[in-house]
Amino acid sequence: MLKKASRNKTIRLEKRQISGLVSSAVKLKNNTQIDEILNKVIWQDSLNAMDKMPDKCVDLMIVDPPYNLTKNFGSSTFHEMNNDDYAKWLDKWLKKTVRILKDNASVYICADWKTSIAIPYIAGKYFMLQNRISWEREKGRGAQKNWKNCLEDIWFFTKSKDYKFYLDRVKILREVIAPYRNTEGNPKDWFEKDNKKLRLTHPSNIWTDISVPFWSMAENTDHPTQKPEKLIAKLVLASSDEGDVVFDPFLGSGTTAVVAKKLNRQFIGIEKEKEYVALALTRLEMAEANPQIQGFEDGIFKPRNM
Repeated sequence: MLKKASRNKTIRLEKRQISGLVSSAVKLKNNTQIDEILNKVIWQDSLNAMDKMPDKCVDLMIVDPPYNLTKNFGSSTFHEMNNDDYAKWLDKWLKKTVRILKDNASVYICADWKTSIAIPYIAGKYFMLQNRISWEREKGRGAQKNWKNCLEDIWFFTKSKDYKFYLDRVKILREVIAPYRNTEGNPKDWFEKDNKKLRLTHPSNIWTDISVPFWSMAENTDHPTQKPEKLIAKLVLASSDEGDVVFDPFLGSGTTAVVAKKLNRQFIGIEKEKEYVALALTRLEMAEANPQIQGFEDGIFKPRNM
């Protein structure tokens, strides 16, 4: 890996490392069997690769597609479109996922405020909308004539009315403001630890306990839109069981696959950029030695992941 300051944990790879790593990625051919792609990073364009995946092989899909912004991703650039064209682009790949999802599968689609205009309309043609999660991304550029953009959405869909959701796995640990006691004087729905009065609370669809990866976090890479492991962990725990298959058709630097592995799920990830394939494979190797997810300890989500 490239040299950096001692406190900078950002994962950066040299060209020779990238070339060596991607040799373990796979490329799909027709009639691919499930055992050929489980726990693999597929180095291919998603639109082509998804056509070659088996039917009904995915329990949970988490997807962070390019937002409708002009942005560089490795050697390619995604160009901003008008809203109608972006909706057509969403539809083009999203309809391909229906065949490969199990009947009780769940789907989470990441978006910013602008992308969110199209997602419920397009995805709603194929899936049942269950909720919209909004989370605070603390980073963001200020604007002279607009509000600072630090909000992102995650749209929660299911393929049918039969789906998995485990509330107790994603409760949040918070300090109690009003620690009530029952008539016997015992804590009412709270407990004490390290001189703090704490409660596991139901998670809402507004998340303010997430920090995006930055240079001193071991999961950080130079990918321009990397999602935090803690964010993805909530989705994986809430909507899948151990051993289930988690799929990400725009894998990027590998967060979905890494979290799935750390939480004892199986994964399938597709990424077309060589550098990001190598980053994903590197992070998966690192997960072998360190399965910890920052901000998630002993089965509990802490107030921050810094």
